[in-house]
Amino acid sequence: MIVGYARVSTTDQCLAVQMDELAAHGCDRIFQDQASGTSRARAGLVEMMQFVREGDTIVVSRLDRFARSLTDLFQLLDELSRKGVAFQCVHQSIDTSSSTGKLTLAILGAVAEFENDIRRERQRAGIAKAKANGVYKGRRAKINAERVREMAAQGFTASTIASELGCHRQSAYRLLRTAS
Repeated sequence: MIVGYARVSTTDQCLAVQMDELAAHGCDRIFQDQASGTSRARAGLVEMMQFVREGDTIVVSRLDRFARSLTDLFQLLDELSRKGVAFQCVHQSIDTSSSTGKLTLAILGAVAEFENDIRRERQRAGIAKAKANGVYKGRRAKINAERVREMAAQGFTASTIASELGCHRQSAYRLLRTAS
């Protein structure tokens, strides 16, 4: 089965052009979303990923309509590959059922990995500089250590404290150990 996916970022935008392109490419069923692409929790995308089966092909008009980042794209494509589902992108001429399409994706994957490495290097350098300047203190504590101690003094167990404060039990234990 040929399955299409269309997405626009806002409700002001129109899906008609994408829907026409997907219909012209023989899509038997088209899933759609009218939401920002920054989240993978898009109803149409989730439904489509659950719907497709081995031997199906997903068609999109443009890569940015399917995924917002290369990392997101490769996670989705990996999931499709494990299901035995092919992927085609109309405007970028990508077809994972062909050798050329697979090569194109491998090159994009290398670029994505390179971008991630560069970002991590910059982040590490920025943190090191901030630490050297005495500015970087790490992330803020998610739970209030004083509140943990107060609750423990009132006789609450670590499990109860964790449940009340919305943290893991081990976090409560760790704070109690460091306090004594």
